[in-house]
Amino acid sequence: MLLLLALLGFVAFVFSTVAGGGGAMLMVPLVNSFLGAQYTAPVVNLGNFIGRPSRLILYWKHIRWKLCAYYALPAMAGAWTGAWLFENLRLPVLQLLIGLFLVSTLFQFRFGQRERSFEMPDIWFAPLGFVVSFLGTLVGAMGPVMNPFYLNAGLQKEALVGTKTANSFFMGLAQLGGYTFFGLLQGEYWGYGIALGLGAILGNILGKKLLGQISTGGFRILLIVFMVLSGLMMIYASLKSF
Repeated sequence: MLLLLALLGFVAFVFSTVAGGGGAMLMVPLVNSFLGAQYTAPVVNLGNFIGRPSRLILYWKHIRWKLCAYYALPAMAGAWTGAWLFENLRLPVLQLLIGLFLVSTLFQFRFGQRERSFEMPDIWFAPLGFVVSFLGTLVGAMGPVMNPFYLNAGLQKEALVGTKTANSFFMGLAQLGGYTFFGLLQGEYWGYGIALGLGAILGNILGKKLLGQISTGGFRILLIVFMVLSGLMMIYASLKSF
């Protein structure tokens, strides 16, 4: 089980690097099949958190820290709120709405031909941080949802991956604190999350090498394709649970 989870973390983080995120989206259905829905979000978010320091080091010089300053504290507040409500609020409608938004990015960016679909002032990352962190703590995978906002703020490739990782790191601190405080992450599930995270570290290293070989336009197209696929997966999962 631990070796399989480590391999899953490796594959997911290689892919999430070249596609601008979404490694957790790949992990969720498989982890859910192994551990059940109750522990999926805590274990996946623990694995993600363990993999982030290595990615922070790899992309440190590309991080736009001003966006992090707006995003971090509201995201941490959203993570604690989500952990508090985790046991009582798992609404399929959330997944459905998120999925529809992701699918719509195909048209927002005109199949990858547009660099931006709307203006994204830096200060908007403050309320966005709270909402995305809150939903991510409940659902367990929200990475692709942030991509349109980073693209519209002018971030591409390494800058997008690095800034997103820094923001996710601060959010992850609060998520793990909330899960632990409310008794949602304990015992053997720490081991499962650590196995995912160790695989993710290796995936980050290989992913960075592959990212350097992709053009800016190709990267944007990959982002959009994965956002649409992630959206379809979430729509399917939400409809299935109704």
